[in-house]
Amino acid sequence: MIGDRQFGVVVVGDEILCGKRTDKHLPHVIEVLQARGMQVAWSRIVSDHRKKLIHELKMTQQDALPVFCFGGIGATPDDQTRQAAAGAFGTRLVRHPDAVIMIEDQFGNDAYPNRIRMADLPEDCLLIPNPRNRIPGFTLYDHHFFPGFPSMAWPMLDWVLDRYYPQHAPMEAEKSVRVFHVRESDLVQLMNELSTGHIRAKLFSLPHMAEINFIELGFRGEQAAVDEAFSDLVTALTTRALEFECMHQGVATNAFRQTAV
Repeated sequence: MIGDRQFGVVVVGDEILCGKRTDKHLPHVIEVLQARGMQVAWSRIVSDHRKKLIHELKMTQQDALPVFCFGGIGATPDDQTRQAAAGAFGTRLVRHPDAVIMIEDQFGNDAYPNRIRMADLPEDCLLIPNPRNRIPGFTLYDHHFFPGFPSMAWPMLDWVLDRYYPQHAPMEAEKSVRVFHVRESDLVQLMNELSTGHIRAKLFSLPHMAEINFIELGFRGEQAAVDEAFSDLVTALTTRALEFECMHQGVATNAFRQTAV
């Protein structure tokens, strides 16, 4: 089934939790993974606090999923992700010789005394190349650590996906309808019947409170499974004489609309 390969996302930063910045990483990761036929299983935002980071990174290991972690790998006192990663995985920070070479080649004498600290990484980690300024991220088992700046992190994310998770599945298909003048609770029995009858497609229901209230009801999954489930959904709504209109990629279309009689 589409989306079998799943990932966790951790975004680190007090500035996000206090509202000074808005996270851009999660929407980007969702988009990138969907294009590859994969998906996000969960996401977390964590403060720049070493003990909290260690706790979260110990918890993420229990899910046995690959994890993308953004932020906090710099050299300033509030950057705690490198140290926390070492603590969570029970290892120590060591000065990575290849990271030293990258940072020295990029900055020369200006690498010292501060920038070179970003070469202090968890022992036995693998480097993630940074095309912008050559200060690398790192991979520790199935956790991948990136800087917080999207201009650096996102090309590095692409590199990790190409290198470690190259398989591409077909993009997930989606079909839905807007059902008007009905409560979500009125459709529960129908949703249960459709879910039971179409286990290869995932049903979703999204109530919308607007000038005219409606429920967006549909399926996601492999194209053939979605087509079959959606056909039965339209038939069921028509049989029940409910007012609805079909959607195309989240936009209403006039190709089919039934008005209640």
